Amino acid sequence: MSPIRIAAVAAARRWIGTPYRHQASVIGVGCDCLGLVRGVWRELYGSEPEIAPAYTPDWAEAAGREALAEAAGRHLVPRALDDAQPGDVLIFRWRAGLPAKHAAILTEPARMVHAHDGAAVAEVALTAWWRRRLAFVFAFPER
Repeated sequence: MSPIRIAAVAAARRWIGTPYRHQASVIGVGCDCLGLVRGVWRELYGSEPEIAPAYTPDWAEAAGREALAEAAGRHLVPRALDDAQPGDVLIFRWRAGLPAKHAAILTEPARMVHAHDGAAVAEVALTAWWRRRLAFVFAFPER
């Protein structure tokens, strides 16, 4: 596994236990799924490549476009869904026909770290339920 992948997995695991807070990205204090990815990015590279706009919980449905995947594509490296590796960012859609709006970081072939509304950041199994909802996979760039 490459050094950036090892670092991404380690960084994601440091967020475990951080409470869920919409739009936040402060380790140990609060984050949402995007805040988790933003925090890992900051640990890997320093400052974030762009400022995330304010967003409501229904932002993806309201916009009706793949805004999260578009933003990821500006800064991360697209990968095939069936080629996800530890350290990759996974983006899920809750239901067919809706834009993808949940992100996680793969830590092992069948485990991921994510922030979910109503729970603290946790490392969980990448079950068949999650795999059916996987819409995009991105790698952190090697720098």
